[in-house]
This record gives sequence, C-alpha cells and structure tokens, in this order.
Amino acid sequence: VRICHEFRWAVKHLQSLKSAYARAPYLDDHLPFIETTYRTGFEKLIEFNMAFIRYLFRQLKIETEIKLLSELGIQSAGNQMLVEICRRLGASVYLAQRAATKYLDRERFQREGIAVQLIKPPACIYPQLWGAFVSNLSTCDLLFNCGPESSDVISRANERLC
Repeated sequence: VRICHEFRWAVKHLQSLKSAYARAPYLDDHLPFIETTYRTGFEKLIEFNMAFIRYLFRQLKIETEIKLLSELGIQSAGNQMLVEICRRLGASVYLAQRAATKYLDRERFQREGIAVQLIKPPACIYPQLWGAFVSNLSTCDLLFNCGPESSDVISRANERLC
C-alpha cells in the first residue's frame, strides 16, 4: 500500500499524539524517533509500520525475529496460508486468540500435524493519564506512560498467561 503524502496527515497525526500525551511522563523520550519517522516520507505503509515495529521491539527488549510473509514465498490464502507458514517456520503449534476460533479450520491444522492452541492474552495493566484503566490501547500508550518499565509490565502480564 502506497502512502498518500497529501493533506498533511503526518503533521496532523503528530500534533494529535503530542496533544493527547502532552502530560505523559515519557513522551519526550520517544518524540525524536516519532518525529523523524513521520518526516522520513516513506513511500509504502509497510516501511513506515516496520520502522515503528522495530523501534517498539528495541524499547520493549523483544528479541523475536520478524519474518515478513513476502519473504516466505507463500502464495496460498486463508487457513492453508497459515498452515504453510507454520510448516515453513517449523512450528508444531499455532497460537491464536480465542476470538479467531470461528475462522480456523482446526482439522486442516490437525491433518498437517500442527496443534492449535487458543489463548486469551491478559491485559497489561499500568498507570495511565486519565481515570480508570483502559485496556488494549496502543503500545505507544504503554511507552509514553511507563517508559523503561514497559517491558516489565509486559513480562508480568505474560507470567499470568503461562
């Protein structure tokens, strides 16, 4: 998907972030990266997204290797694509959120020797700027509010998952 650079969307989005998180204790720690990324003028959305994803991985101390579907050379779609991804990466278990169960052909996975494990990730509860905790906001909300403690917040939530 190509990014349309008309209508100053990047400037507007950046101003919205600054306004919404002006009082967040760690906004200034991440603002230089965000401003630079918005000014870079990426041509494709994947390039813009991957810049943010890699930054978030570094900030959260996530060392998981990122593989793009385009790197795997898989042409199928739907459940078959998921099975082929698992096979290509040597996975014997496919993790999916419980809500995805209605879309999964579990028998297809089973025929291929791949177990489907349904999970419900716990909410990462952390201090936010306003009122009662609101779950499932962006990772930026976590970083802007918790800074270097963000990876610990995620680790504690993951311990509850296991």
